[in-house]
Amino acid sequence: MRHNKKFNHLGRKAAHRGAMLSNMACSLIMHKRISTTLAKAKALRIYVEPLLTRAKEDNMANRRLVFSELKQKEVVTELFQNVAEKIANRPGGYCRILRTGFRLGDAAEMCIIELVDYNENMLKEKKAAKKTTRRAGAKKAAAEVVEAAPAEEAKAE
Repeated sequence: MRHNKKFNHLGRKAAHRGAMLSNMACSLIMHKRISTTLAKAKALRIYVEPLLTRAKEDNMANRRLVFSELKQKEVVTELFQNVAEKIANRPGGYCRILRTGFRLGDAAEMCIIELVDYNENMLKEKKAAKKTTRRAGAKKAAAEVVEAAPAEEAKAE
């Protein structure tokens, strides 16, 4: 029975899985977006979000805990200096998973996992498009015709 066994083992032993998730987390923090399979992305999100929450408070204890998971100084520095500033006001949900289709070789479902605050395309507020109706267009056209008429009369005189 599988009672109380929630996380995905990804078909790997514990040491291999830990090393893989650590490397993927480092890549995500450095590049802000990576492409992987859906199962790995979901496992990575569970792995990396507590690390991002720790990074919001910069002290020696949190740095050591994060370093014990990631094992790369440059990544820990990037996380605590740059990424922590961007996610400071966010209460959670630091990662976004966007499905991209299926891989050709084995039909595995592929996706992109990215840090939410670093996607400029999604962050831009969409400008509210002006609502136009036929009447509004007709009024504009009529106004232009009315303005053009006195000009033609002046030319005729």
